[in-house]
Amino acid sequence: MKYMKLPVEIEAFRIGFDSAPDWFTDRVTDKTITLLPDSEAGHGHETMCDIHTLEGVMRGDHGDYIIKGVKGEIYPCKPDIFEKTYEPAV
Repeated sequence: MKYMKLPVEIEAFRIGFDSAPDWFTDRVTDKTITLLPDSEAGHGHETMCDIHTLEGVMRGDHGDYIIKGVKGEIYPCKPDIFEKTYEPAV
């Protein structure tokens, strides 16, 4: 049997490219997310992160989308997968 994803609205930003939203910085403050320096980005910019989830720690690399899901869960997504899965909301 085949299934399609239901249309749901999520919030996301691209780490290292976009400004971090409040929901992300709140999770850094409560230590759910740990910012890491990205040596490839140069100058020690913190453009990588470890996200502590129920499934374990997930790494968000420079350029990944960081998503806040429908239940408030936070997780990273590679750009190619994000662009095949999501489109801007109107």
